[in-house]
Amino acid sequence: MLKKILKGFGVFLLLSIITLAAVPFLFKDKIKELVVKAINDKVDAKVAFDDVDLSLFKSFPNANVTIDKISIINKAPFAGDTLFYAGEVNLKMSIKELFKKDGETMKVDGFYSENGVVNIIFNKDGVGNFDIALKDEKENDPSESKPFALTLKKYEIKNLRFTYLDEKSKIKMVVDSLDHEGTGNFAAQKLDLVTKSSAKLSLVMDKMQYMKNVSLNLDAVLGIDLDKQKYTFKENKALINQLPLEFDGFIQMLKNGQEYDLKFKTPTSSFKNFLGLVPEAYAGNLNTVKTTGDFKVDGTVKGVLTDTTIPKFNIEIASNNASFQYPDLPKSVQNIVIDTRIINETGLMNDTYVNLDKLSFRIDQDVFNAKANIKNISQNALVNAELKGVINLANVTKAYPVKLEKPLSGILKADVVTKFDMKSVETSQYQNIQNSGNISLTGFNYAGPEMAKPIQIKQATVAFNPNQIRLNQLDAVTGKSDIKVTGTLDNFYGFVFKKQVLKGNFTMNSNQLLVSDFMTPTTPEATKGNVKPKEAVKIPAFLDCTITANANTVVYDNLTLKAVSGKMIIKDEAVKLENVKTNIFDGQIGVNGTVSTKGAVPSFNMDLGLNTVDIAKSFTQLDMLKSIAPIAGVISGKLNSTIKLSGNLDAKEMTPDLKTISGDLVGQLLSTSVNAKNSNLLNALDSNLKFVDLDKLNLNNLKAHLSFDNGKVNVKPFDIKYQDIKVTVGGQHGFDQSMNYNLKFDVPAKYLGSDVNKLLAKLSPSDANKIESVPVNAILTGNFKSPKVSTDLNQAVTNISNQLIKQQKDKLINQGTGALENLLGGGKKNTGTTADTTKTKPKDDIKNAATNAIKDLFGKKKKQE
Repeated sequence: MLKKILKGFGVFLLLSIITLAAVPFLFKDKIKELVVKAINDKVDAKVAFDDVDLSLFKSFPNANVTIDKISIINKAPFAGDTLFYAGEVNLKMSIKELFKKDGETMKVDGFYSENGVVNIIFNKDGVGNFDIALKDEKENDPSESKPFALTLKKYEIKNLRFTYLDEKSKIKMVVDSLDHEGTGNFAAQKLDLVTKSSAKLSLVMDKMQYMKNVSLNLDAVLGIDLDKQKYTFKENKALINQLPLEFDGFIQMLKNGQEYDLKFKTPTSSFKNFLGLVPEAYAGNLNTVKTTGDFKVDGTVKGVLTDTTIPKFNIEIASNNASFQYPDLPKSVQNIVIDTRIINETGLMNDTYVNLDKLSFRIDQDVFNAKANIKNISQNALVNAELKGVINLANVTKAYPVKLEKPLSGILKADVVTKFDMKSVETSQYQNIQNSGNISLTGFNYAGPEMAKPIQIKQATVAFNPNQIRLNQLDAVTGKSDIKVTGTLDNFYGFVFKKQVLKGNFTMNSNQLLVSDFMTPTTPEATKGNVKPKEAVKIPAFLDCTITANANTVVYDNLTLKAVSGKMIIKDEAVKLENVKTNIFDGQIGVNGTVSTKGAVPSFNMDLGLNTVDIAKSFTQLDMLKSIAPIAGVISGKLNSTIKLSGNLDAKEMTPDLKTISGDLVGQLLSTSVNAKNSNLLNALDSNLKFVDLDKLNLNNLKAHLSFDNGKVNVKPFDIKYQDIKVTVGGQHGFDQSMNYNLKFDVPAKYLGSDVNKLLAKLSPSDANKIESVPVNAILTGNFKSPKVSTDLNQAVTNISNQLIKQQKDKLINQGTGALENLLGGGKKNTGTTADTTKTKPKDDIKNAATNAIKDLFGKKKKQE
């Protein structure tokens, strides 16, 4: 019996599971149709989603509708802007809602959203992008049902990013990482909604950052009146970072805005409340901090928020004679006084003002004071501030838990008064900015992971003048490098408050500058893949400054530069070098040009002037010159040259990409000698051409013109004189060391071997002088390490030999003819009247005799050989 019951129950359970699994397939299309109808009936925007899914297991015993990757994209005038996006939206409803007939409304009991984005934008005309509801001129038919109705009992939002941007008032607020959930019965007109929220808040007004990732937490019970759209704070607890606040009052939606009647305050007056404003990562554990004195925040907000008005408010932040000390730190901060008010008494944004009447504290005997006020806040803010006091930086980490690799040291002194308006800052009307006073820093030492070597600032003095800030002195040392800098900043406030380009003019002097002292070395972990990949180098876009520099010695990698001088102009993500000169390679190099990182790929354009530099040193120690002229490394002597080149740079190492370099080189060699034994190429050429000793090659005053592009160097043909041999050189090689060169030698015949010289010896001096130089061609291929040399020397020797033999033959024929004529004719003239046949026959005999004589002459030579 029991077995039958269990078997029957098992069959029932199996059928139930099959039914629960099958129902979604039956109702999926219906749900999808309802979602599309709900959107199309209400929204004038581009709406898209990947899929709609129905599950009876996810929220059993309720049904769960999941909409994947839903997005709402605005149409004009915000075409292309994302109003809303959610990676996932879940709607929860009773299973019986699935069986309602077409036209009947489905009731949604809860929803869940994850990874959402909401962007609310007001353009310069005051038009908002959220007004996407379809405008229907027809009156709504009360009998017409809606696809869905919200009868919520619980909802939850996970990881939402909410952005509010008002282009007209230049306000941007970002609520990031928002987690929010609420529980209540929305079917009732009046309900208590229990909520829990956390987020990060950032606020920028007119390019000035007032808050950045401020942590917010709020647990609140809200009394909601849906008829009146009124939300009343009941039990609640808020945290701004770690500062606790309590709210009282209400917010009510009106036809033309919202009405606020709120009060808030700190629940206690402990000074720990002030430390709570500091993010927890920096403030440490407040429970263990010993404090005296009080700190209070007390505020009211009352009025209506409309397009033209804001609620009136009065916020007071105060502390009197307070102190704090962390239990594990030796120093305390004493005599803390804070007196700040943020007030609006009219409801007009521009009438808001901030008064920091006093901010004061003491560490040991060092007292620091500040006060400031800001008025006319939304149109043209007027700022008036004073700083005066002394801070021993070594005491900062002894009184507050600042996490540093190594503690700071140094004495900071300030006595500054400044007064300016933001419009003058924006328009660079520096004459309207009133500054006076000085800030100095002495004995400052700092070492951190971002620094290659610890830096020590012996003395730094900044003077605040009426229309500029002047660096009167900066005397610093890092590693083995020393720098001394003076100069001016013309728009410091525009840079700080308005994100303008920082303009300045500086002079820098150094006795010794090691570039490695400023470059972070690669750590062993870097080779193990434990650190981030090296990022591309970017010249800062916010700089517009000129630096005139002089250094006795600059060491870069294996190069030592002496007497370095010149000007650097940093602007528009580029560095322009003007009249940069240095003594190096036993000569001088001058540089003019530009390096830019503005484009997708960094680039450079340079003009180099080399004046009597050592050829071997410069062309072996500079990789780029080595690639342009590899053979120069075996030449001893001096070089004058101008080099124009441009190309791309490696974005991370800022070294030239040889495949992209183009330009030309014009050079003249001075006092040179060739070390042929150090070159595989010259050795191979020397072994193929016995008539040339390349070690004795004279290249003095040789001028050469090279051009390079697409990884190839083209050498314009030039002439070399070796003793009485003229050599014409031309061709090309690649940065990959491949080559294809043609050498044409005009070689006097006397250098072409003993056989040729024996033939020359048979000639008279006058005939020998008539012999022209013999062209010998050499072709160089392969590469500089493994060259291939081919010549036509053998053919040239054969050609000159044949020429000499022919010349000798012709000479002997002529000599033999004359001799036989004299022999046979007795040397007398023919005066008779003999017939023609008697005249020609002796001549034929003479010719044959001469021919046989020449044959005998060369025939004997062959036998002797």
